[in-house]
Amino acid sequence: MFLSFAIKTPLVPFHIWLSRAHVEAPVAGSMILAGLVLKFAAYGILRILIPILPEACSYYSPLAMTMGVISVIYGSLTALRQTDFKCLVAMSSVAHMGVTILGLFSNTVVGIEGAILLSIAHGFVSPALFFLVGAVVYDRFHSRVIRYYRGLTVYMPVFSALFFYFTVANMATPSTVN
Repeated sequence: MFLSFAIKTPLVPFHIWLSRAHVEAPVAGSMILAGLVLKFAAYGILRILIPILPEACSYYSPLAMTMGVISVIYGSLTALRQTDFKCLVAMSSVAHMGVTILGLFSNTVVGIEGAILLSIAHGFVSPALFFLVGAVVYDRFHSRVIRYYRGLTVYMPVFSALFFYFTVANMATPSTVN
């Protein structure tokens, strides 16, 4: 059961499908994938895996937490090197879901509540970034290459303010729930 949830979450050895799915999908597909589908695994772990198999979750929690830490580090470092913006947001989603796994398998109430809160916050912030980049900017520039986005504040000041807010929220700045 954990293997299927690890693939859907996605944790690091099983994360390859996520960036390709986001890059190939239309904007609405990326928004649904980031806002709902990735949360199904966290919900499944919370409602199925932990209540049905509590001893196994306790026994294998170091393995799951190690996979979560590797997902956070690998997803963050990979996101730094991306040139395609949809792929960047997808790799940051891998890191966020790694933190969610850390909270779910911490075997504490605070950790589980934090994982639920992060899942809800990620369900708002990540689709907003996909909408801003995939729908607004891509329709104007027909490119998702990051280096082509210079000077947006001159032409689109309201968009730039929203984009800055959701980017800061995606980086888990305090008072942005993430």
